[in-house]
Amino acid sequence: MRASDADRDVVLRALSEAYADGRLDPDELDERSTGVHAARTLGELPVYLADLVPAGDRVSTVPALRPLTDQQIEAEAVARWQRSRGEALRMWLFVSVVCWTIWLLSNVGGHAWPIYPMLGTALPVLGTLVQRREMIESNRRRIVAKHEKAVAKAERKRAALEAPTPERPAD
Repeated sequence: MRASDADRDVVLRALSEAYADGRLDPDELDERSTGVHAARTLGELPVYLADLVPAGDRVSTVPALRPLTDQQIEAEAVARWQRSRGEALRMWLFVSVVCWTIWLLSNVGGHAWPIYPMLGTALPVLGTLVQRREMIESNRRRIVAKHEKAVAKAERKRAALEAPTPERPAD
């Protein structure tokens, strides 16, 4: 089967990483890169990586994801809620300071119009306080869903690496 540019790019990226790790010197990188660019079939490409990526270590490159504990989920959910509350509070404070500064510099003694932007920007602050439980529960669901998705992706990647290839037949 003929090699595509994408296939060559994968091998070239692996060679660049090996060079960055100090496993190849500049001459070897140049020689192998030239060979990869000249390769016409997929069968020609593994030769350039054979001594860099041992076949037995391929599976270990996929990190195992540990299951999350209830305490970790709760802590992260509360931390996200606290960040949301802090962002809303900082926005309220910023708008308040800017508006009152403008008011003071432009019109001392006039109508106190900065009250209105303060009230408007206070709504998200109040919302985070009133909806604390709902926001934390929503964060919990998102954290669990994201972790499950990452675990499934890692398992698919591990299964793909464990699948038999022409260079490594099934056990």
